Amino acid sequence: MEVPFLGLSLSLVLLATGWGNGAGAAWASSPGGCRLVQSTATCNGRWLNSVPRNLQDELEELLLDNNTIRVLENASVLPYQKLRYLSLSKNRLELIEPGAFLGSQGLHVLSLADNLLFTNYSVTAAAFSALPALRKLDLAGNCLSEDMVSVLLWNLSSLESLSVARNLIMRLDSSTFTNLTQLLELNLEKNYIFEIDQAFEGLQKLQRLNMAYNYIPCIAEFDLTQLRVLNISNNAIEWFLAVESNDLFELEVLDLSHNHLLFFPVLPRHNKLRSLLLKDNKLSFYQRLANATSLANATVQFLLTYGNSTNITTVSLWDEICHSNLSSLQLLDMSQNRIWYLPEGFLVKMPSLTHLKLNQNCMEMFHVPKRNPLAMLTDLDLSQNRLSELRVDLPAGAVPNLQLFNLSTNRLTVLPVGFFTHTKKITTVDLSHNRVDLCPLQAVLGKGENLPCVDIRGITTLTHVSLAGCGLQGLGSHPFQGTPLKHLDLSDNQEVLSGGLGWLQDLNLTLQVLSLRNTNLSSTVVDIDFSGFQSLICLDLSGNSLITFPAALGILKLHTLDLRDNCLPALPQDVIWTPLGKSLREVYLSRNPYNCCLLGWWDSLQRVEGLHVRDGQEVTCRYDSKTVSARAMPENIIKDCQWRTADLVLLYLALALPTCLTFLVVFVIIFLTFKQKLLKMVKSQCGLSSPY
Repeated sequence: MEVPFLGLSLSLVLLATGWGNGAGAAWASSPGGCRLVQSTATCNGRWLNSVPRNLQDELEELLLDNNTIRVLENASVLPYQKLRYLSLSKNRLELIEPGAFLGSQGLHVLSLADNLLFTNYSVTAAAFSALPALRKLDLAGNCLSEDMVSVLLWNLSSLESLSVARNLIMRLDSSTFTNLTQLLELNLEKNYIFEIDQAFEGLQKLQRLNMAYNYIPCIAEFDLTQLRVLNISNNAIEWFLAVESNDLFELEVLDLSHNHLLFFPVLPRHNKLRSLLLKDNKLSFYQRLANATSLANATVQFLLTYGNSTNITTVSLWDEICHSNLSSLQLLDMSQNRIWYLPEGFLVKMPSLTHLKLNQNCMEMFHVPKRNPLAMLTDLDLSQNRLSELRVDLPAGAVPNLQLFNLSTNRLTVLPVGFFTHTKKITTVDLSHNRVDLCPLQAVLGKGENLPCVDIRGITTLTHVSLAGCGLQGLGSHPFQGTPLKHLDLSDNQEVLSGGLGWLQDLNLTLQVLSLRNTNLSSTVVDIDFSGFQSLICLDLSGNSLITFPAALGILKLHTLDLRDNCLPALPQDVIWTPLGKSLREVYLSRNPYNCCLLGWWDSLQRVEGLHVRDGQEVTCRYDSKTVSARAMPENIIKDCQWRTADLVLLYLALALPTCLTFLVVFVIIFLTFKQKLLKMVKSQCGLSSPY
């Protein structure tokens, strides 16, 4: 039984490697070229130039992607009359003959993406007419124009999902998608569309529409009431206007990010919006200008032209916001715009809001009023603004469900007193790159409420805090008492360790991740002892001035250690035998002046199973005035280092031995030359006669 099995295995290997001439033909004619699993045949990447004929008759799914099929001939899939799924993506398909799908009345899904169907599209369209049950069609990446698409889709009234992404479509009108009355999903992304003229009026069941990455300049009179998801990101849209109607729009997700919006979109008055994405636009509000000028009654007029008819629409720049029902909105992303304030009452219409992103704007103040619209908010991002004041009308204006609060890169020096007392679920606070300080003990005891500081003591839910670049100096008085922090970032604070690590003692049992990057840490700083942090698993000491490896690290069980950009000439030779060496999984070591002749520790690290030196390719060492890679040291440097680091005792013995031998030989020669005279001199001095 073993010999036939071996022969069959060798045959399959030869076929798989394309051995000899005509390998592609062997795959095309042999069922061994495809992987059969139940009723699915996978023939991807087999250099097939036609559909295999010898597969099982009960086949329901046939995958032929990444082959070289140029023509789908008549009756190509006739043997597989139960076929429901056919994929021919990434072939060289130029033509589908009119009878190619004979016997495929039950085909539901057809993928023809990334082919050359533009060459014979009218003949291919005739083949599609034999697919009365087709539900999903993918024509992406076929260099099709809008006219070609219209012809190809003419007889496909059963379609529910269609992709014509990555084609050459420039204009859409009412004739493009005629007869697609059952269509639920349409993908038009990455074309060249710049004009839409009543193209979707006949698509009464359309629910998902993707027109991202096109050249659409505006959306006027938006009236697709049945649409649930609309993605028109990455276009050139300057304004979005919904039709003035009291109809209920089903719209749940609207993505207008990465456009040129100048003001907040005019949304349908009645909608079901859950996510509104306006990131990376030119959006601002104009009710009042920076010079305190009021534009309370300002309007803008739009001139809309359709054929020979002209319509003028007058819109108030912000008033429409108040008329839109946004009670179901949960996510609002207005990051990377030009917003410097929010109009009064802007957030009141959004009582269900859970995620609010206003980062990378020009805001100078953020106000949460007594009539609190943010009671459900869990994630608030105000980073990278110009905030110098955060105003919260406590306690009614509290944000009780807030969990993630990002205030990094602003101009804050203080937060409202008692702010965190009313946030019962807060877990993460980022105050990095503000000029804030942490309140000492007396602030909690009621003796220093007016101190310009941030009080986070006693916040029992707080686990992540970032204070990077805050100008912190040696802190004291237990600023983290009662706060079970797991992640703490103190990077870019040059004086934060001037008094040692004593002020972190309240975090000994909980702290897992600590970043001390660029904190002026050196081997001469007193009381830099990490031995108390037994829960620590990740430590960042990069960008400092360490000249020796901190001995206290050896007893920790870290998983990740970052020692980049220090002044270390070497690591301890026995580091791999310590608890640290046994627990480490990731280490960063580059940009240190390691001594090439003291790299025994480096060789030891390479042999530790499960340890990854993530920047190993960048680790270098110094030899005389040269800098070489630790992983590829020249042989001559290795031998020279071996000589330099040899046992000095043996070296001194080797140097002293020739000298000693020389002195011994000289002494023997002198003794033999003057032997008689020396004996007589000794006798005369001693005065004794010799007995004979």
